[in-house]
Amino acid sequence: MSVIRHMTYQPAGRRAASVETMTFGRLRELNDGGTQRADFHVLAVIDSGPGSVTVDFHRHPLQDRSAVWIPPGAVHRWDDIADVAGHLVLFVPTAPVTPATRELVASPDPAAHWSIPDAEWPFADAARSHLLLEASAPPGDSRTELPAILLSALITRLHPPHAEARVTHPAFRLFRSSVEAHFRQHHDAGYYARTLGYAPRTLSRAVQRATGRTAKAYIVERITLEAKRLLAHDRLTAARCAAMLGFPDASNFSVFFHKATGERPGAWQATAAAG
Repeated sequence: MSVIRHMTYQPAGRRAASVETMTFGRLRELNDGGTQRADFHVLAVIDSGPGSVTVDFHRHPLQDRSAVWIPPGAVHRWDDIADVAGHLVLFVPTAPVTPATRELVASPDPAAHWSIPDAEWPFADAARSHLLLEASAPPGDSRTELPAILLSALITRLHPPHAEARVTHPAFRLFRSSVEAHFRQHHDAGYYARTLGYAPRTLSRAVQRATGRTAKAYIVERITLEAKRLLAHDRLTAARCAAMLGFPDASNFSVFFHKATGERPGAWQATAAAG
């Protein structure tokens, strides 16, 4: 597998722009088929396919009238996009302007891919067209907030599948942020309950309502995802993964990974490299 390429948000010719757009035609010119990780969001609206994108080891088909949301930090690779038509919207996490869309951006689905219903397509298409028009305004245009406003409109019209699930108890929002910040050091749900000042049962119910998983399962899933990234793309050994993810030694990490995935780290790494 190729070494992961890290991409930083650098808007071309519009230093203050928090939202950028490009066509799939332009993506084809830039795409080298490699694996990459960005520090910005990528929201793709597909007019027609077929094609595919692999996000954190899950392959998603790019079908007619569908959308894909790749959050910052997600390892991804564009495949078979020669015939894909549509647009990509690149934006920084602070770009959306409404409370609802800010919440969605703060808690994206790590592998969101969904079809846009026929009845909703004209509205989503119109929202995208307006955003594309404003994003193409001359660099000297003083109304730089308009693309961010229209991004919020587009996200709302696309209605991502995790939209309803994220209207949640504040306990889950705090838990999610805390896990993201500390999962490398703290693996037990009790730590997060104590730190956030919630009873373990209250926190567990909030996580269950938002994700359908227990707090412990949520933490395990996050650690496992990072372990897969380190094994597959950074090519680290089990010992190095253990050190980076807060396990006392390689043996403990191996037991954890096997329980979570059904495979030993080395075997999983070999399979990922062969793919």
